[in-house]
Amino acid sequence: MKKCMLLLVLLAATAAWADTTQITDFDTLMGALNQGEQVRVIIRYGDCKLIADNEETKAPNAVGGMDIDVFEYFAPGCIGNPKGFVVFSHASLINHRGFIYNYAKIKVSDDNTVKITAQYTDPKTFELKMDEAFYSTINDGKQGAVYFYKAE
Repeated sequence: MKKCMLLLVLLAATAAWADTTQITDFDTLMGALNQGEQVRVIIRYGDCKLIADNEETKAPNAVGGMDIDVFEYFAPGCIGNPKGFVVFSHASLINHRGFIYNYAKIKVSDDNTVKITAQYTDPKTFELKMDEAFYSTINDGKQGAVYFYKAE
């Protein structure tokens, strides 16, 4: 019975994302978020520009994703920012050669540029163990390593 319930829950969760529409620009992304729609981001890190330790390096061939549930939007000029932007983040405790917090923050600007900050911190001391910044654009169907999808 427990296995049957688990299967039903997994099928329901999968069905929620079964029909999606790709979001290809900042205005459509903000429209979906402002309407309370379910939005997910998928990042193809290997296609991003990676800056680590203040120098550009080859990005790993990795893919990550998260649902956007908590976000903040800042209109142009509201905090001295020349461009409007939306920002959201997520932290998870993972086991990567020992337990660490995996923190990702994504900043999407109104010119479709995206900055992804990836950090590992010690769960006891919060000492920063890794700090990387990835840069790309919203995928418009032709280019860009950051894909947004809304559930239909």
